[in-house]
Amino acid sequence: MSSGMTTARPIRIAPSVLEADFGRLAEQIAQVEAAGADLLHVDVMDGHFVPNLSLGVPVVAGIARHTDLFLDVHLMITDPGKYARAFVDAGADGITFHIEAVEQPREVVKQLRGLGVKVGVSLNPSTPAEDVLEFVEMVDIVLVMTVWPGFGGQRFMDDCLTKIEVLAEQLGAAQWLQVDGGVNIETAPRVVAAGADTLVAGSAIFGAEDPAAALVLLRKAALEARAQAEQRA
Repeated sequence: MSSGMTTARPIRIAPSVLEADFGRLAEQIAQVEAAGADLLHVDVMDGHFVPNLSLGVPVVAGIARHTDLFLDVHLMITDPGKYARAFVDAGADGITFHIEAVEQPREVVKQLRGLGVKVGVSLNPSTPAEDVLEFVEMVDIVLVMTVWPGFGGQRFMDDCLTKIEVLAEQLGAAQWLQVDGGVNIETAPRVVAAGADTLVAGSAIFGAEDPAAALVLLRKAALEARAQAEQRA
């Protein structure tokens, strides 16, 4: 596998709070924060763009009260521009929207940029990298979905690795190439070798008996894959 890896991009681990125990949310956030989590990934689903409902503005506000970690809010919703400000006001540090949900992605990027947060664009598994390349220089984060959004328990989709490679070649050192979906200790090395630097992991971390230990092991696997890829380069 060829690699578009840019060594200047640090590896980041982003626990996905959707998989946390919401009865112990503050405790579990503290666990992963102490273990070195780089950011928290917050999935927002509207029951329309994706078939499930998930976290809303009050939950983001609650999370923000319990952590200083970067809150990476992933809007899997039909009208991201309409609701983005409410999430920013609640404490979001970054807003990622789906390119499939909007007709004029450049305008959405400009709107989000005006809110003073990092701006991300996400691609579903069937969406080609080329769809974002025409405006990729405008965003801070590109998120590649390696499962279909809105459905749990899916297997990692290997055919998305080529898309990660293509995007890795196009992003600058300050941009994040994020992967979400089925990321665990087995798949993390593959996405890192393809060029990803920011790994969203839900059940692999919060589904473990010890989320902090699981995060440390996931980072170790990712860093080892980075080192091996650098040796091959």
